[in-house]
Amino acid sequence: MKLIETDIVIIGAGPVGLFTVFEAGLLGLNCHLIDNLDKVGGQCIELYPEKPIYDIPGVANQTGKEHIDALLKQIKPFDYEVHLNQRVNEISEFEDSWKLKTSEGQEFKTKNIFIAAGAGSFEPRKPPVMNPDKFLGKGTNYAVKDKSIYKDKEVAIFGGGDSALDWSVELAKITKKIYLIHRRDEFRGAQHTEKKMRELVEEGNIILKVPYVIKEIKGDKSFTGVDLLHFETKEIETIKCDESIFFFGLNKQLGPIHDWGVALENNKILVNTENFETDKSGIFAVGDINHYPGKLDLILCGFHETTLAVQEAFKRINPGERVPFGYTTSNKGLQEKLKVNK
Repeated sequence: MKLIETDIVIIGAGPVGLFTVFEAGLLGLNCHLIDNLDKVGGQCIELYPEKPIYDIPGVANQTGKEHIDALLKQIKPFDYEVHLNQRVNEISEFEDSWKLKTSEGQEFKTKNIFIAAGAGSFEPRKPPVMNPDKFLGKGTNYAVKDKSIYKDKEVAIFGGGDSALDWSVELAKITKKIYLIHRRDEFRGAQHTEKKMRELVEEGNIILKVPYVIKEIKGDKSFTGVDLLHFETKEIETIKCDESIFFFGLNKQLGPIHDWGVALENNKILVNTENFETDKSGIFAVGDINHYPGKLDLILCGFHETTLAVQEAFKRINPGERVPFGYTTSNKGLQEKLKVNK
C-alpha cells in the first residue's frame, strides 16, 4: 500500500475526532481518520444512537445519531478521509514526523497524531451461553441501533442497569410484548426510570421476570426464544420471542494504546492543559481518552480540548507562522472555507 502523508491523523471517528476535522479545516489542515468500527460516530452510534443527549451547548435535545449527522454536515466542506474497520497497531518516529501502521497494513506519515479514542475499545459483555453470537443481528443484539425493527414484536431484554431500564420503557410503546429479565429485583439505573418501569409492569405493558438468568439461546436455523434459569429454584422456563437484547455492560480495553509509548494513568493518557499534548511531541489526546486535573468526560470538554490542540498542530506544520484567527460570523476567508455562500 502507498504511504499516506497528511497534516493530522486522528485515531477515533467519534464526536471529538469529527470535530477535530472541523477545527483543522478552518486552519487549512487536512486530516485522515482511522477507526476500528465499521462506521463513524463512536459510542454515539455504537451504544446510544437513539438516546437523547441534553448537554450539547445550544442544542436542547439531540439523539446520538442526530449529533453525529450534524457533525458530518459541519465538516462536509473540508478535506478529510476516513479509514474504517482497522485499528492503529504501531506508532513510531519517522524522520521528523510520526509513522503509523494499521491492522490492514496501511501506513501514514504525519506531523501530528490526535488520539480521540473515547474510553478505548469497547466490546459488549456477552451472555454466558454456548455460541452467544449465533443469531447476532438476527434475533440477538447488544444495543438498539434501530428501534423500528422491534415494532409489533415480542422482545426479551436482559440486564439491570440504565440501558435495560431505558429501552424496556421506550420499547414498551411499540412492541407487542416485552420481557425485562434480571437476576434480582433490584436495579442500578435511574430511580425515575425504574419507577416508570414498575408502573408499566403494573399496567401489564412490561412482563418483569426476576430472579432469572439466561440459560440458553434457542433455535436451530433461526432464533426462536430463550431458556431462563430461576436464580433460586433452578427451574427452567422457556420464553418464545422474536428478539432479545442483552445489556450486560461493556468490557473496556485500551488495546494497542499500551504499546504506543505515551504516559498513562488509570488507563487514561496524560496530557498538559495548554494544548493537550502528551509527553510525546506531536501526539495529542483529546476527549474521554485523556486525563488531567479537573477532567470531565463530556463531549463539550473534548471539543474545547481539540480546538486548542489543533492550534499547536498548525504551529508544528508551519513553524514561525502566526496561527490565523477569525470569527466565522464575519471572517470572509473562513466563510469561503465553509462554503456558506455557495
